[in-house]
Amino acid sequence: MAARRKQIRLGPRTGRKSTRNRRRGPGFSEALALAQARAKACANRPANRRWQKSIHARTATVDDFVDGPGLLMRMFRWVLGIVLFPLLMVTLWTFLDQFSDATLRHAFWKSSAFWYFATGGLMMLGWFYSGLLRDRFLFLYVLGHELTHMFFIWLFRGRISEWDVSVDGGYVTTDKSNIVIALSPYFIPLWSAFAILLFSGVDAAIGLPGAGRKAMFAAVGFFWAFHLIWTLWMIPRDQPDLRENGTFLSLIIIGLANLLVLVAMLCIASPQTGFFEFANQWVTNAAGAWDSSERMLGELLAEWR
Repeated sequence: MAARRKQIRLGPRTGRKSTRNRRRGPGFSEALALAQARAKACANRPANRRWQKSIHARTATVDDFVDGPGLLMRMFRWVLGIVLFPLLMVTLWTFLDQFSDATLRHAFWKSSAFWYFATGGLMMLGWFYSGLLRDRFLFLYVLGHELTHMFFIWLFRGRISEWDVSVDGGYVTTDKSNIVIALSPYFIPLWSAFAILLFSGVDAAIGLPGAGRKAMFAAVGFFWAFHLIWTLWMIPRDQPDLRENGTFLSLIIIGLANLLVLVAMLCIASPQTGFFEFANQWVTNAAGAWDSSERMLGELLAEWR
């Protein structure tokens, strides 16, 4: 079986900066412009040995799913995306309903879990816009992206023959690929999961004090915001992972999966919102949306007659 290369594209780095620029560092808008320029320059990188290897791997893999799927497959992906879209909307509606209920009626916003999680998320947002240590955060994101690919490749009993991570991008060469392997880095907050596992292990071993639990909520919020912000930053940069299964379908699945992660976090953190309560409300909202759609469709058909 031909090897498939799962990769994240950022483009080549620009030339060496002057001493003054290294000391001062570009502003946030300049950093985004440089990153966009690197992404656009990807197709024009000077030919060298490593680049030829990359081109060869992409020709054997990415071209298979860019030109390979026929009309029926493309139509199927669009239809599946359209079918999943209402599920995404109902889930979003239910999440906002449950979150507002927990916040307003049960004072969830007063809990330490909410405030420390929100504080961690705001810290990450401010850090991102400040541009501080952006290369290191970018490397951390690419590393988490490729590690998530590898985890799901192993989970589906695939083999990994090569992988690489840098601030210019990363890739994993494997003999197996599917929609879960391709899209998992976009909805699995890997570093948040590691933070939860670390704090849970310490809690099980020696017991976490109150300050330790607050630190856990802050760390989870920080790394969840890290995952969300950098994912939103990466998606517009022509990721092969999205094109492999159709960009429209991939975006719907990514949005729905990230929303389900948020739902799980809300159900765990809020005592008043459990998984059963959320599922029950989801069914109620879905039935209401279906009835409203039927009524609107009936009114439209009646006007056309």
